[in-house]
Formats: sequence, structure tokens, C-alpha cells
Amino acid sequence: MSIRSVLSVVRVERAKLGAQLTARAVLAACVAGPFAFVAAMRLQSAVPEDTLFGRSVRESGFATPLIVLGFAALWAFPALTSVVGGDLFSAEDRYGTWTTVLTRSRSRAEVFAGKVLTAFGFSVLAVVALAASSLVAGVLVVGHQPLVDLSGALVPSGQVLGRVALAWASVLPPAFGFTALAVLLSVATRSSAAGIGLPVIVGLVMQLYAYVDGPEAIRRLLITSSFGAWHGLLTEHPYYQPLIHGTVVSTAYFVICLVVAYRILRRRDIGV
Repeated sequence: MSIRSVLSVVRVERAKLGAQLTARAVLAACVAGPFAFVAAMRLQSAVPEDTLFGRSVRESGFATPLIVLGFAALWAFPALTSVVGGDLFSAEDRYGTWTTVLTRSRSRAEVFAGKVLTAFGFSVLAVVALAASSLVAGVLVVGHQPLVDLSGALVPSGQVLGRVALAWASVLPPAFGFTALAVLLSVATRSSAAGIGLPVIVGLVMQLYAYVDGPEAIRRLLITSSFGAWHGLLTEHPYYQPLIHGTVVSTAYFVICLVVAYRILRRRDIGV
């Protein structure tokens, strides 16, 4: 497998994504959504008190990215990370272009690696866009005042900015895990609807299980639990055990899904 060939595949896939309305609409929503949220908070008198940092939404602009992060971790990330990963492979089946793709002096391994890198790149871009937009919206509209953390301690602006950045960075491993799951489903089912929709359903089921009185061992193996590991970073004495555990679980999903997806693609009879 040649790195140059893989990067060539990435360039082609990136150009294809740039021409897709869906990808551009998702990124636009990531940028505009936090500003709409901040505007809504300014127009109404009530604040989301039942949400982490909801009471601070008008006292510090740093509360906005954390509120958005909490919401996105529950419902948005499985969709954001699947919208591209769940379509990259199945789109070739839908348009019948596998034969053309695999005859351009590119091996299956190179095509697979290039498409996977493109999917992960989009996931990173979506998370970064949402994080940056929510931070900018909060600071511009509310200000960069110190923030009261989950322990009730007042954190200076300089420190809370670093913690907010770490909190958003902590969701990348589970986001990659969901991207890998979307890739696997896209390859296995050859359906974009399944590749995009099933990870969202899986994420919803996992979130619902968190509210059920089930075995703790199963709950700790759910990738969605990793999305809440950032809570330990916003306490007076930060703790990292949930973050470490969540990263290990996310890595396991990541590796297993990609290995299975590649084995399926390698054994598929595409007619070349």
C-alpha cells in the first residue's frame, strides 16, 4: 500500500464531499446551531437549569460550549460522525462504480484507507466546527467571565478555556468509534440508509440503556458512556479514570469495526 496512492484517494473523496449538499449542510448546522442557541437564551427569561452549566449560561460565555457539548454527546455525535462514514462505501454500490474505482491502479487496501481517512477527517472537522462555533458564540454574546465548575469552585477564564478545549477533545475517541461503526455498516450492508441510520439508532439504544437499572459491566462497555467522560475535567480536582476507560473502549470499537469492514471488502467479489 502506497502512502501517495492513499493520499490520492483522500483528495478524490474530499473533492466529492465538497460537492455534496449534505456534507456542507451538516457543517453549516455545526457553525450556525450554537449561535441560534445563544440567541434563544438571550430572548427568553428561563435558563436550562436541569442541564450541566445551564444556570451559568448567562453568567459566563464558557458555559455555552459545555452545554452544547452535553447535548451533542447525547444525541448529535452519532449522526455527525455517521453522515459521511456511513455513505462513502455504500455510495460506490449505489452508483455501481466499484469496478471503475478499483481499476485506476489503486488496490482495495488503498481505497479503503483513503475512504476511512476521509471519514475520520470529516468527523474531526464537524466536532471542531461545533466546538469553535459554540465557544465563539458564548464569548461574543455573553463574555469571557470565570466559570463555576461542577464542584462549585470559580475557575479563572484562562484555566476554563483549557478545560473546555480538553472536554471537546475528549469526545474525539468515541466519535471515531462511531465513525468506524458507520464504515462497517456501510461496507456490510451496501446501504447508505443503514450506514447512516443504524449508528444513530445504536447510539440511542445505548443512551436509553444508561437509564435502565442493568449490569454496570455492560454499561461500561457502551461507547456512549465515553461521551460523558469530560465531566471529570470540570471539577475542582480533575479526575481522569473515566476518560482513560472511555478511550480504551472507543479504541476497541475503532479497531474491531475497521478490521471487520476491511475483511468484508477484501473478500467481496466486485468483478475486477
